[in-house]
Amino acid sequence: ETPSPAVDAALRERMGRCAVDLARAAGYVGAGTVEFLVEGGDFFLMEMNTRLQVEHPVTEMVTGLDLVEWQIRVARGEHLPLARDDVHFQGHAIEVRLCAEDENFTPHAGRVLHFRPPESSAGLRFDHALEAGLVVSPHYDSMLGKLIVHAATRQEAIDALAGALDRTEVLGLPTNRAFLAACLRHASFREGSALIPF
Repeated sequence: ETPSPAVDAALRERMGRCAVDLARAAGYVGAGTVEFLVEGGDFFLMEMNTRLQVEHPVTEMVTGLDLVEWQIRVARGEHLPLARDDVHFQGHAIEVRLCAEDENFTPHAGRVLHFRPPESSAGLRFDHALEAGLVVSPHYDSMLGKLIVHAATRQEAIDALAGALDRTEVLGLPTNRAFLAACLRHASFREGSALIPF
């Protein structure tokens, strides 16, 4: 989700500067994602991925920018149309990965017998290739799609995403749909305290 309830504006700025410095020091040009672990006001480098992450739609939703388009433009040698200081966040976005998994998080393969996405609504994005008859292979990741919601506030985004999950129908193999909705509705997540210490 973004913005993270664990990261304030000052920490985000420090992390952003560090990410840019790292990319410059490595001579890296292109789309990339620098990941940090956060503990209190400190952060620690975890890794850099030289690509967009699966979670990039949350950034697109709060900034209104098409990061895939920017990635292609930079690869073609074009300069970015905006400077970092020109990018502004609006509202809150949360993404979940709908996976073909059972209650023990074991991936499943099989055929989708029925699929109905939630009805389209403002702020809802569902990136998927699901349809009735689709065969989910055991040879790839179990992710079926990504549901992303953008709203004015974190609580509105949580409610909208949980509701969209409730209205998503996939039959023929187990999914983590109900688990994701339950997590979103859990008091610890809603209050922003579901942080993992390390």
